[in-house]
Amino acid sequence: MENQHTLTPKLIKKLWIAFTTLILLMGLSYVLITAYFANKYNQRIIQQVNWNVAQHVIEEKFAETPPFLEDGSVNKALFGDLMHDMMAVNRGIEVYLLDPEGTILYSVVLDHEKGAPVRKIDLAPVQEFLGQTGDKIVLGDDPRGMDQRKIFSAAPFEVDGKSGYIYIILAGKEFDLISSNLLGSYFLKLGLGTTLLTMLFAACIALLSIWFLTKNLREIIKIIKQFQEGDLKARIPDPEKSDIAPYALSFNEMADTIVDNIEKIQSVDSLRRELIANVSHDLRTPLAIMKGYVETMVMKKDSLPPTEMERYLQTTHDSTERLSRLIDQLFQYSKLEAEQVSPQKEPFSIKELSYDLIAKFKVLAEKKGIDLHLEYSDTNYMVFADVGLVERAIQNLLENALKYTPAQGAVTLCLKKLGEQVEVRVTDTGVGIAQNEQAHIFDRYRQLPTADKKMGSGLGLAIVKKIMDLHQTTITVLSKPQEGSSFVFQLPAYS
Repeated sequence: MENQHTLTPKLIKKLWIAFTTLILLMGLSYVLITAYFANKYNQRIIQQVNWNVAQHVIEEKFAETPPFLEDGSVNKALFGDLMHDMMAVNRGIEVYLLDPEGTILYSVVLDHEKGAPVRKIDLAPVQEFLGQTGDKIVLGDDPRGMDQRKIFSAAPFEVDGKSGYIYIILAGKEFDLISSNLLGSYFLKLGLGTTLLTMLFAACIALLSIWFLTKNLREIIKIIKQFQEGDLKARIPDPEKSDIAPYALSFNEMADTIVDNIEKIQSVDSLRRELIANVSHDLRTPLAIMKGYVETMVMKKDSLPPTEMERYLQTTHDSTERLSRLIDQLFQYSKLEAEQVSPQKEPFSIKELSYDLIAKFKVLAEKKGIDLHLEYSDTNYMVFADVGLVERAIQNLLENALKYTPAQGAVTLCLKKLGEQVEVRVTDTGVGIAQNEQAHIFDRYRQLPTADKKMGSGLGLAIVKKIMDLHQTTITVLSKPQEGSSFVFQLPAYS
């Protein structure tokens, strides 16, 4: 993957090319636009200066000599003299004699070999010209190139019963040739000068723009480099004020997420080590007891009295039960932690479930000398939840309460309807929980000494917390040292 050192020059290079291309295109557009309007300006000047030249020809020449001979043919001598006089002034002029329909009767051009063929001229521009006073450019047909439009001067005449038009092209082929040569040289110089100036402006504008536009980017790259080198506190200051605020905000959010994930990984790693130690201890103890008693029974199977053998078997059975519960808790918690459990919610009677659980733990409670009972009203409380997960949660709470409650104590499972919720509360008269421990009581592997001074596995309440999370509800603890504890959660009522 490319690092920041190669990214920045590439970006600057692309920006430089973009700016240079943009400015060059602007310069080319300027030259083309200038050429277009310069040509229009030149045409307008020529036409306005020579606006009445056709009328002058008629007034000065036709008054002295008629344009037609007695036999009705064109007076070519007259037009020869006319062309000679006009060429002295403007070599680009072309003179055409038109009949009333616009057909060319005669033409006088500088290049006789390439004279105009006899054809008809569109009189619409001529009529438009005659109705104008020089306010705008009027273009007409070019008899020597009908695909072109040229500036012209025109005037009607009527002599000896014959009428028509004098049609004068003001910028003929000779003019086009000279103009083309001069214009090419002009635009070569203009284009070269414009290009040089454009490149100079492009360089200045590009440098300033790139420096300005990449200022925030350079700052972000600097912060990213610091973060990459291990400064996990590096953040972009005031990201919302940056020119590229979305990227600055995204980096800060990403950095916060990375740091949070690192802390979680470190926490999980610490808990994993703690788990290994706890599980090793918790598994070792019942296994060691089982192994010791089984070995004793094997060695003394013929000499052990029945009562002693029964005691050994009961101890081995209790250790097996303890080992089984621990493994079950580890398996259940690992599934919840890996989010492999999805609650299958359905309506059920929380009161009936509570009856069953109380009956299940009644024998254990009596054996420990603890009063275990259920408090509820006559209402049959129906809730909408996963019955299996709720059963596991209440079971863990009852086990936890019996574990931390001394003999002659009491454990109460209380059900109460609170609006659209059913409150489940497990209360004991056990050793209680210190205030500084209550914030962490639901952490996994958090262990507190039980009523008989033994350590718990630390998974029971963590499993309850995960089950409550799956039901989008919370569980809270109310406790004071030596005054007992209450664990409370709510489930949605079903009616």
